[in-house]
Amino acid sequence: MGGSEAGRVDVDALLADRGTQIIVCCGSGGVGKTTTSAALALRAAEQGRHVCVLTIDPARRLAQSMGLTELDNVPRPVADVDTSAGGSLDAMMLDMKRTFDEVVEAHATPEKAQQILQNPFYVALSSSFAGTQEYMAMEKLGQLHAAASDDPDVPDWDLIVVDTPPSRSALDFLDAPERLSSLLDGRFIKLLLAPAKGPARLLSAGFGIVTSALNKVLGAQVLSDVQTFVAAFDTLFGGFRQRAEATYSLLQADGTAFLVVAAPEADAMREAAYFVERLAAEDMPLAGLVVNRVHERAAGGLTAADAESGATRLRAADEESVAELLDVHADRERVAAREEKVQRRFTGSHPTVPTVPVAALPTDVHDLDGLRRIGDLIAGR
Repeated sequence: MGGSEAGRVDVDALLADRGTQIIVCCGSGGVGKTTTSAALALRAAEQGRHVCVLTIDPARRLAQSMGLTELDNVPRPVADVDTSAGGSLDAMMLDMKRTFDEVVEAHATPEKAQQILQNPFYVALSSSFAGTQEYMAMEKLGQLHAAASDDPDVPDWDLIVVDTPPSRSALDFLDAPERLSSLLDGRFIKLLLAPAKGPARLLSAGFGIVTSALNKVLGAQVLSDVQTFVAAFDTLFGGFRQRAEATYSLLQADGTAFLVVAAPEADAMREAAYFVERLAAEDMPLAGLVVNRVHERAAGGLTAADAESGATRLRAADEESVAELLDVHADRERVAAREEKVQRRFTGSHPTVPTVPVAALPTDVHDLDGLRRIGDLIAGR
C-alpha cells in the first residue's frame, strides 16, 4: 500500500485512498514521529479528508501551532486549516490517566468505579506503570474509530492518524496489551484472588508466610491496596483484553497503514529495520519508511576532499572566509555520505520496503506553514 515501482512511498496516493482509515506513525524516540503525524494529518485534511490526529506529548510550539495549548483528551478542531477541498482536521493529545479513568467509568458500576479510581495502586498504575501509555494509545485509537462510526455527536472522521508514544523501544506500542495482561493476569494476582477453600486451603499456610513477608517488605497497607484493586478490577479485565484484541485486529486490517519513521543514523535505522520485520511477522500492513532530517548533497559535485584541498590553498592565500565556507561544505558532504551509507544498508536488507527521504530544515517546525512544508517534502513535492 502506498508504494511505487521506484521504491518511493506515494504519500499523496495513500492519503487520497478512501480505503485508508488509519495511519500509524511509529519508530524510536526523537526521530520526528509527532511532526510527521501532524504534517500528514494536515495534508490529508487540506486534500479533502476528515481527519483526527492523535498526538503524544508534542513539542510546545508544535502543539500551539495546532491550537493545543494544554493537554486535552478530547479532539478539537484545528484553526486556520484550508477547508476549501471539503476536509477538516481535529487534533488531540493523549491524556494517559484520563483515558484509563474513562475506561473504568464506562465499564464499571458507579460504586465500583469510584472504588477503583480512589485506590492508591490504581493511581500508580494509571499514571506511571511501564507500558500504560502505549496501551492507552491503543485504547484511545479504538475509542476514536468506534466513535467516528457510531456516535452522531462525534465528527465522522474518515482518517485517523496516530503518533505512537516516545517509547524506549519502538516495539512497545505492539507489546503493551500483552504486558498489561501479564501484570493483571499473572500467577501472583490470581493467588491474591484465590478463595480460601477447596485446593486453595492446602496453600493457605504457605501463602500466609508469603503474605507476612510481603507485609514486612511493602507494608500491610500497600498489599491491602493491591488486593482491593485486583478484586475490584477483576470483572473489568475481560473487557480490557477483548478491546485490546479488537484494536490489534484493527491494526492488521487492510484499512490501516503503518509508516515507520527513522532518522538517517545507525541506531535509528536498526530500530526501523527491527520494527519493519516485526510488522511483517504480525501481518501488519506496512506503507513504507520515512527517513527524516536527511542532509542532501549540494549541487555542483564538489567532493569533501576537493573542498578540503581548496580550503587549504585559500588559507595560504589569506582567504579565510571562503576557506571556512569550503570547510562547511566538506562537513556537509561527509554527513551526507554517512547518511547515504546507512540508508543503503537498510535498503539492501529490505529491498521491497518503499522509502521517502525528508530533507532537514534549518529551523524547527512551529506553525501550520512549517507542517505544510514537511507534508510537501514527504510527498516529494
